[in-house]
Amino acid sequence: MGLFDKLAGWLGLKKKEVHVLCLGLDNSGKTTIINKLKPSNAQTQDIVPTIGFSIEKFKTSSLSFTVFDMSGQGRYRNLWEHYYKEGQAIIFVIDSSDKLRMVVAKEELDTLLNHPDIKHRRLPILFFANKMDLRDAISSVKVSQLLSLENIKDKPWHICASDALKGEGLQEGVDWLQGIQYIILL
Repeated sequence: MGLFDKLAGWLGLKKKEVHVLCLGLDNSGKTTIINKLKPSNAQTQDIVPTIGFSIEKFKTSSLSFTVFDMSGQGRYRNLWEHYYKEGQAIIFVIDSSDKLRMVVAKEELDTLLNHPDIKHRRLPILFFANKMDLRDAISSVKVSQLLSLENIKDKPWHICASDALKGEGLQEGVDWLQGIQYIILL
């Protein structure tokens, strides 16, 4: 039966489901990004800060994503690790205009990467350097340098400049994640 499942997946007859953790500090734009990825008729008009977590679903041509939108508030970040085992990919969102908290974002990323449930797995990580529309935003290259992303050698990763309000840069990220997930799930 596994061969038929793979054949159906290759032919696009069956969508593979991927569990994605959406992480990052509070106010980085996680919920706005996830909202923009949903079909326009399913999008919410008023985005409010996530308390705890929420679960959202959206589909691409070959994958069905279940996204765990985790609150980035300090008091909720310890809850992230309870979902690491189920995660098949990570979206890590950074507010590229918040230079003061870039160090905190790096600390949270380092903690994530060194967690036993993540460290030895080849999970793809998609980074969104979000809020590129703001005057104080730094480039995705600079965000990559500040987070030391070049040191991530054992996991596929990609960084996209994004403006979640306009939806800019989001499709590029999802296309990368879809392509890398397709390769990993084969």
